Amino acid sequence: MSGTDFLFGLKDQSYDAAVSLIPVPWEATASYGKGAGSGPEAVRAASVQVDLADLQFGSVWKSGLTWRPTAETIRNWDRQAADDAHRVIENDGIQGNPELAEAVSRVDALGGQVAGLVEEHAKQAFASGQIPAVLGGDHSSPLGLIRASARRHPGLGILHIDAHADLRLAYLGFAGSHASIMRNVLAIEEVGRLVGVGYRDIGDEEGDLLRTGAPRLVPFFDQLLASRMANGDRWTDICAEIVDALPEQVHLSMDIDGLDPSLCPATGTPVPGGLGFHQLGLLLETLSRRRRVVSFDLCEVVPGVPIAGKADGWDAIVGARVLYKLIGCAVRSQEGWLERGGAKVGSVWL
Repeated sequence: MSGTDFLFGLKDQSYDAAVSLIPVPWEATASYGKGAGSGPEAVRAASVQVDLADLQFGSVWKSGLTWRPTAETIRNWDRQAADDAHRVIENDGIQGNPELAEAVSRVDALGGQVAGLVEEHAKQAFASGQIPAVLGGDHSSPLGLIRASARRHPGLGILHIDAHADLRLAYLGFAGSHASIMRNVLAIEEVGRLVGVGYRDIGDEEGDLLRTGAPRLVPFFDQLLASRMANGDRWTDICAEIVDALPEQVHLSMDIDGLDPSLCPATGTPVPGGLGFHQLGLLLETLSRRRRVVSFDLCEVVPGVPIAGKADGWDAIVGARVLYKLIGCAVRSQEGWLERGGAKVGSVWL
């Protein structure tokens, strides 16, 4: 993709870029609301309305952005998986049916191909001195990115902002489900710690794991965050506590449903509660000052109802601004890391 139809009205800056975005229009295992596969294109379309002098992170676009050519391949794999996935989801799982079990295997295999392609592009981005980032797609989309990031940065911390813990061993039979992404992340031995923020829809299996998973699992449940603030705790202090639970190198994984659903009503599994936009911004600002964000993802953005005849609706408009904040957080965190004794490599702080 080239010209001013890239992102934020900018030209693709190819290899002279701090951030390399990997679009992953994959939503095969989405089990309730659909549409996340259209998220990357919707966010791209809405991004031209984003003014680029961010009041927290500045004109981060000047660090350079590029867009990797993965979308069409992944879109084709998603189409191949669609019929199999639909039959399993409509049946509410395998239910002992061998044909449905085979369908699950085919979908998981295609999901493995997605993860492999994303991992290769992430490795290329790291080798080019760039910060790789996935724009999904459902939340299974960034597995390959996280795998590449953890292997490059052993002991990697995961900051996971989400309404759901995504810790199921499998969901409806799919081991590669969006509801299993963090369970699969924990299977990566180089991942040091997972810090979850905003969890408010938890299954029994996940609750058991969260209760017994310390110190590798550190949840900040949405209800407890709300109770603490109602009793006088400052959000800035809570942000510092969240960030202090993380190792030095961090992958930031953002499911848009981690926000209040008034900001993302079309997302596949909205849940009451969640972070406000400014709360998210303050958390990202704290992260950028105290830790080094080496990779990130934004998932589960669904375009939403069109506004003023434009295809990109409210959810995409919010998603584009969240994406710019994530880019700003990652880029500024590299500079903060330099101030704390890191080294500069190439044209970006790494």
